[in-house]
Amino acid sequence: MLLLAVIAASLAGTGYWYQSIRQSTASTATRTASPVPVTVARATLGDIPILLEVVGRAEAYESVTLKARLDGQVLAVDYSAGQHVRQGEVLVRLDPGDFESRWLLAQANLARSEAQLAKARADVQRYLALQGRGFVSEEKVNELRTGETAAAATVKADQAALELARRQLAYTSIRAPFAGVVGARLVFPGSAVKMNETVLAVVNRMRPLYVTFSIPEKHLPRVREAMARGDMPASVTIPGNREPRFAATVRFLDNTVDASTGTIQMKALLENRDEQLTPGQFLQVSLSLATLSNAVVVPTEAVQQGPDGNFLFVVRPDNTVEPRKIEVSASYHGLSAIGKGVASDDMVVIDGQLRLAPGSLVQVKPVQPAVTSTTAQTAATPVPATQPGGSAK
Repeated sequence: MLLLAVIAASLAGTGYWYQSIRQSTASTATRTASPVPVTVARATLGDIPILLEVVGRAEAYESVTLKARLDGQVLAVDYSAGQHVRQGEVLVRLDPGDFESRWLLAQANLARSEAQLAKARADVQRYLALQGRGFVSEEKVNELRTGETAAAATVKADQAALELARRQLAYTSIRAPFAGVVGARLVFPGSAVKMNETVLAVVNRMRPLYVTFSIPEKHLPRVREAMARGDMPASVTIPGNREPRFAATVRFLDNTVDASTGTIQMKALLENRDEQLTPGQFLQVSLSLATLSNAVVVPTEAVQQGPDGNFLFVVRPDNTVEPRKIEVSASYHGLSAIGKGVASDDMVVIDGQLRLAPGSLVQVKPVQPAVTSTTAQTAATPVPATQPGGSAK
């Protein structure tokens, strides 16, 4: 029994020694862990615009679907798919044979009715003279006057028929209503067309161009304020490309919010001088609603997403990091305005966050020359390299 007690005491002592060594080793490892290399930037004060970015779609300034205005047969198609056309340029010609005959017949009918009207008028004048000498009765004169009136009505009817025939003949040449780009060929020589049914061509006016988009209704007050100050500018880009940027001006705000989506439609007008954009194309639209003045600005790379929201790492004077929960008020061209959580001149980590934990020791990497951001007033300033325990110079 005594031997067993001694062995138990010995084992207990060994376990205590092992646990102490383990804790000591872990503590030493924590104190001697290699610093995590990071890149930092200094938070600065500046002005930054509050942008609303939405997806829109290009829309032709004018778009016309040309249909046949009479029954007939296609004689010729004078355009190619995607061709630029001038206003008044002939696009499709229908066989004019029948309509030329109708026009000539209408001309002949009008000439005959005009001759008959001239004869009726002459007869009335002649019989009036005879009536004055007592050779004819007033009844006969009235009969001739009735004939004159009927002849005049026939002339008017034939004039209208001639104008209709002229218009129908003109309808055999389908022309571009404005300068633009014509779409795919939809008919071919020999095709039969039906009045107001057969589509002959689609013409889009490409310059200028509308960009149609919708915004959440919560932004309506700021949008209305901006539009009340004058023309509201917008910046348009192709999704995935920051350049080129197309300047546009908001021209339309709908008068009804879509109850199913909680959004309201807007339109911006874009010059599209070089016709780089095409109707139907998806576009990224940025609206400047207001400007945050004297805001704390950091590079957007510093902002991290966590389960409790946005946060970033701030480097303390002893070169350890502290995570801080933040509120992002606005972002613009790679910079973010921080509503709270960071002060001006704080150094924030912009690269290397994945290896960091609260209290991690860091070593700031040399900063490569940065491209100047095009903010309204200022950009966050990169900080030069420091050694552990040192300070920025």
